[in-house]
Amino acid sequence: MLVKTRQKEKKIWDVSEGKVENLGEMEPLKEARNRVEGSSSSDNSNGRRSPTNCLIKPPVKKNTIPIDLKLHHDIRAVERARFAHQVAEKRRLIKQYKMERERQQKLEEQEEIKGLRKELIPKAQLMPYFDRPFVPRRSEK
Repeated sequence: MLVKTRQKEKKIWDVSEGKVENLGEMEPLKEARNRVEGSSSSDNSNGRRSPTNCLIKPPVKKNTIPIDLKLHHDIRAVERARFAHQVAEKRRLIKQYKMERERQQKLEEQEEIKGLRKELIPKAQLMPYFDRPFVPRRSEK
């Protein structure tokens, strides 16, 4: 098994002795362990080091920058707001049109009432002619 590195060098930290070893770009894992085990004097009974003594320092990663997500409900909310605005504008125009039509109708009714009042002024009726006899005619219906 090989130790792969993201950077050109990896450092192995020896916790017990405080030493730092540089590894090459790629080195077999067993060789790295043997080298570290050989330099240390504190071994376990089975001949291996404990995992706390030898730690591989992970490469430093850059902070991730969150991307701006465009979710469907956000897009739909904007479209719905536009639609609601259009509906409100349409209702306002219809209401304004109705009010204008009612105003025009009121003005026409007032003009008609004025004209009827002028026509319905009581006038003197002509006297019938009494020198001719009144003969009712038969209806033609």
